[in-house]
Amino acid sequence: MTEEKFKSEIETLKKFFPIYCNDKHTGQFLKNYHLNYKNLKLDFDVCLCEECHNLLSYAIDRLTECPNNPKPRCRKCPNPCYEKDKFKQMAKMMRYSGMKLGLTKAAKRLKNIFKKSDNS
Repeated sequence: MTEEKFKSEIETLKKFFPIYCNDKHTGQFLKNYHLNYKNLKLDFDVCLCEECHNLLSYAIDRLTECPNNPKPRCRKCPNPCYEKDKFKQMAKMMRYSGMKLGLTKAAKRLKNIFKKSDNS
């Protein structure tokens, strides 16, 4: 996997995990992640509960070790590296957060449309 693809995958995880965790769990705390992938160094903070931090760490480990180039979507991978229960947890989190992000974007577009018509 390229460094750019790895960074993009991490950005997606950073966006999706807090949405799910903040809506579904309590007891969030800030944790700093230091990632090294090939020549890429990433540092970021994310506020999640213990369960979500554990799942995020697991997902990062799976990404770091992914042997595929180009990297397929995990659900289409011919040799899945996720344990079945972890895969189900990730799928649930991604589905929920993806829907919520999609709805948030649609709501913002609608608000912008109505603002423009009010200003006309």
